[in-house]
Amino acid sequence: MLMPKRVKFRRTHRGRRTGKAVRGGSITYGDFGLRSLSCAWITSNQIEAARIAMTRYCKRFGKVFIKIFPDKPVTKKPAETRMGKGKGAPEYWVAVVKPGRIMFEISGVPQKTAKEAMRLASNKLPVKCKFVSKEEQIGGAEK
Repeated sequence: MLMPKRVKFRRTHRGRRTGKAVRGGSITYGDFGLRSLSCAWITSNQIEAARIAMTRYCKRFGKVFIKIFPDKPVTKKPAETRMGKGKGAPEYWVAVVKPGRIMFEISGVPQKTAKEAMRLASNKLPVKCKFVSKEEQIGGAEK
């Protein structure tokens, strides 16, 4: 699973999930992308499941780019533990995704194949997604 090699602080604040994506809203590497339409924390397991779904459908043709990285630790205290005694231990890692963020890109496959691969990937994710292409972005549909 994806996770940072090392971090400065083991435990972080939860933060806010409001607002739109500040960066990462344009297709840079591939021809087609999967854009988020809502806010969520996406775990490293969900990212991996989406990646596997795309590569299996494309039968390993084309190239898949993952543009989000789970760098936020989520902590959890053991079950049936009394209150207090500090914050829990890091349990898993998440990527904070806001509306407008391109999460995955794909290149080297036809649009029909890419669209179906992205649909399968979006079923694995906890956010509403939209299939976008580089042509739409250049045409002026982007900001």
